[in-house]
Amino acid sequence: MPLPTELWIDTLPSAIGDILLVSDGASLCALDFADYQTRLLTLLKKRFAAVTLTPSTNPQGFSDRLKAYLAGDLHSFDAVPVNPGGTAFQQQVWLALRQIPAGTVATYGELAKKLDKPTAYRAVGMANSLNPIAIALPCHRVVGTNGQLTGYAGGLARKQWLLHHEGVNLANLSSIQQELALGL
Repeated sequence: MPLPTELWIDTLPSAIGDILLVSDGASLCALDFADYQTRLLTLLKKRFAAVTLTPSTNPQGFSDRLKAYLAGDLHSFDAVPVNPGGTAFQQQVWLALRQIPAGTVATYGELAKKLDKPTAYRAVGMANSLNPIAIALPCHRVVGTNGQLTGYAGGLARKQWLLHHEGVNLANLSSIQQELALGL
């Protein structure tokens, strides 16, 4: 039987609920909300044959960077090293997510085109749904074709909070549609 992979976990209280950060010692390998801990553990068990989660305060400074992001430094989390695992396609999608600047949104179709797979918007959506590192791989910045807030594993209220926090105008969906039409 293989030895368990040791990972470090921290819990960070926030305005949108407690956030769990999991590190492999060099990079962030999972980030999810505490009320979705079962999902987080399931994803970790699929990825690692056996896992030991060791409580840690601020592993590799990731918690401090997340606190700074939540306090308004929207770029403090941009360069955090990540190790999400996943298939080659999922990794392409997740890397593309990091190219969406804070305060902006993109559609699933736009991401698919960016990956030179213009008909793969549903596959992009599926990859987003399996994103193990919320916020650092900012799938909350992806919206439906018409600007509609769709599918966020942490819940649409959190997606709305994160986008509002980043300065996206959510007063009404037409403003998002206008931003998308203008390429903003």
